[in-house]
Amino acid sequence: MVDAETLAIFSHERSKSLSRREWKFRLAGHGYGIHEIEGACIATRLPHGTACGVLPPHLG
Repeated sequence: MVDAETLAIFSHERSKSLSRREWKFRLAGHGYGIHEIEGACIATRLPHGTACGVLPPHLG
C-alpha cells in the first residue's frame, strides 16, 4: 500500500482531473507514475519507475 502522504497527493490530483490521462500527466509533475499490472495499479517514482505500492481500487 502507498503511504498516506503520497495517497493524499494522488487523491487530490484525481479530484482536480477531468480524465485519467490528465491525472497521469498531473502526477508526472509531482514525480509519480502509474503502471497497470494484472489489473492492479502500481504507483511508481519517476524517472526510474521504482514501485511505491499498490493503489486502492477507488483510485485505480
